[in-house]
Amino acid sequence: MDVENNNLQSIKIRPLIINDYGIVLNWSKDDTFCSANGWDKHRSAAELYQWWLHCVNNAAEDFVRMGIEFNEKLVGYADLACIKGNTAELGIAIGESSLWGKGIGIKSAICMMDYASKKLGITIFNAETHETNTRSQKMLEKIGFKEISRIGSEEYLGTESRLIQYRLIL
Repeated sequence: MDVENNNLQSIKIRPLIINDYGIVLNWSKDDTFCSANGWDKHRSAAELYQWWLHCVNNAAEDFVRMGIEFNEKLVGYADLACIKGNTAELGIAIGESSLWGKGIGIKSAICMMDYASKKLGITIFNAETHETNTRSQKMLEKIGFKEISRIGSEEYLGTESRLIQYRLIL
């Protein structure tokens, strides 16, 4: 898949559906994806299915998860977490690690922010990434996020990494 040649026009966000489960099951078998996104490795199919059901049926007022489609295929998900007033934390996960670094995250983040501002009135977006996740840092900075702090650390791809907090105000 050459994202550049498609000008990223074929990327959109949409509600998650239970029929996405097969794709999500494939992501769960990618150890790199699991490590990067805090997923337990070698999760049973039944446990993953229950988790996916919860994602699809989520009714939380402070959290929204949408699917990311590229060429009409689910390739990841975008989150709005800690929604309070006009503020939310943005998160992006591209499920197919072979698609990382191709611009899908940037377009997906912009689509999710557009949705959040138009449908939910969100004007302040926070985000957090690991110091060793340079792709994520570049993505956030390209969109216009500014680093605001470096607080905390957690494991990323098997190594303890400092966390970087970002903010973008529309």
